[in-house]
Amino acid sequence: MSRDAGSAALVAVLVAFALSACDTPAPTASDPPGTRADGPAGPLAFQVVSPPFDPAGFVASITNPYLPQMPGTVHRYRSETRDGIEINTVRVTRQHKLILGVNTTVVHDQVFLNGELTEDTFDWEAQDAAGNVWYFGEDSKELENGQVVSTEGSWQAGVNGAHAGIIMLAHPETGRTYVQEDAPDVAEDRAKALSLKAKVSVPYGSFEGCLETMEWTLIEHGDREHKFYCPGVGLVEEAHPQGGRITNELVSITHS
Repeated sequence: MSRDAGSAALVAVLVAFALSACDTPAPTASDPPGTRADGPAGPLAFQVVSPPFDPAGFVASITNPYLPQMPGTVHRYRSETRDGIEINTVRVTRQHKLILGVNTTVVHDQVFLNGELTEDTFDWEAQDAAGNVWYFGEDSKELENGQVVSTEGSWQAGVNGAHAGIIMLAHPETGRTYVQEDAPDVAEDRAKALSLKAKVSVPYGSFEGCLETMEWTLIEHGDREHKFYCPGVGLVEEAHPQGGRITNELVSITHS
């Protein structure tokens, strides 16, 4: 082989290698709802494929130990912000909403700042037979002086190209990343399991063997939060490293 021919062959190999190295599988039209593969660049680079979505494969109750959703249960959280004291109540209702053939549980999430309602959201969740808790969307409202000023972030699986995501895996594994919200340009949240041995102390109690996740959105770059889910309890703490490290802590759990 001549020197020129050898050089040309080497260049061709290097180009092919470079193209294959930066190639990232993209979702196709054949992907079932709830299945998504994507890979952003940078330190959070990953490839995610959610479990297959099967409307016939869901159960009536949400019993995942990291996110038990018993109807009538109310989780109450408290945080100190720059604007004052924020109280967040999360009530698992006895209401249901049929989405994509799945009878989802309606979870009512409200945020009060200094006693005034500022966010009013209805989330739709359901658990499959394997134990994964799916997220089918939300009806979200922001309020000022009792008036709705925004519904940004609202979405529903099956509408405008949105797919159901996974809000909690059946068997979280350290380092595993999953899609929580899959509504293009509206809600694109991701989560990564960081630890299964986290220790947490909040006003409600002290816990060990908790799941720690890092959660972020592809829409607002740089926005990160760490969440701690404890077996048999659910979410006990949210920590936002940026903005003065605001921490939202579990204060009480009641049942009705």
